[in-house]
Amino acid sequence: MTTNVLTPAAALTAADRCDRCGAQAYLRVVLASGGELLFCAHHGRKFEPELKKIAAEIQDESGRLTATTSAPAESDER
Repeated sequence: MTTNVLTPAAALTAADRCDRCGAQAYLRVVLASGGELLFCAHHGRKFEPELKKIAAEIQDESGRLTATTSAPAESDER
């Protein structure tokens, strides 16, 4: 019996590029057959149904596109 253990994937960075168009990748698809594919949010959504059939794991960081950060408070020290 073979057991596959998936190690936690590192966060995607600006250096990770979509395998389809070269844009910044926000999805990492670890294939059940081995290997991985990287996709931008657009292509990740487009191919999602097919990817779910062949993926062992899908790391989706597309939420970072809409995440907001709080701006630093302005100082009144003039």
